[in-house]
Amino acid sequence: MNFSNITELQKLDSESIDKEILLMSQQLVELRMKQATRQSFKPHEFKHTKRKLAQLLTLQKQKTTQ
Repeated sequence: MNFSNITELQKLDSESIDKEILLMSQQLVELRMKQATRQSFKPHEFKHTKRKLAQLLTLQKQKTTQ
């Protein structure tokens, strides 16, 4: 799993950005639940998910200020 490209995310409209933000937040909760219950998970997914969430939040902020 590679890092997502910011240029791909910039093409999204505000509604799909909101959906992606919600999806990434849910994935983070699921990963935390797996970690807490000692289920198998891939630790690098935390980094990828948090980075994509941060990129989406930044894009959302930029689009609302314009």
